[in-house]
Amino acid sequence: MTDQLDLTDLRILDLLQHDARVTTKEIADKLGLTITPTSIRIRRLEETGYIRRYVAILDKEKIGKKQIAFTMVQLLEHSQAALTAFEQASVRFREVMESYRLTGKFDFILKVAVRDLQEYNNFLTDRIASQPNIGAVQTSFVLWEGKVETAYPLDFPAPPSKSTSRRSLTDTRKPAKKKR
Repeated sequence: MTDQLDLTDLRILDLLQHDARVTTKEIADKLGLTITPTSIRIRRLEETGYIRRYVAILDKEKIGKKQIAFTMVQLLEHSQAALTAFEQASVRFREVMESYRLTGKFDFILKVAVRDLQEYNNFLTDRIASQPNIGAVQTSFVLWEGKVETAYPLDFPAPPSKSTSRRSLTDTRKPAKKKR
């Protein structure tokens, strides 16, 4: 899907995913464009789903969600209906920050944010264990966060090789005329 994006689109996405509060004018200035074409590009990126939403990333410690757990769930039955039922239930749990269906021994992994172990125990017994078709649950608690990143690495096109062009991608000067 990124084959439909040009270098300017990728640069806009990169700027926005690192700071969603950056203004259209600031983006335009950084890219050497005017506001109108920059605004049109941003709107197109939103409308085509490249930009899904804008968010503020909160400090979990300050809002009292200090305990992060990864809960792996194995279902007893693996029919499409059973998998879909658990998917739909898990995304409605307010404690679940992320939910993924997996390959391997476990069918799902849930990233769960809670205040403490007591709140996690309530989540486990009241929400997970009350679901039909639960075969096994295994939880790992986060002790240390080595890296938490929300920005995806984007694949920018390689600059032209020096043998084909000596100008950079951001060089806006007209090429020099050849002398005869």
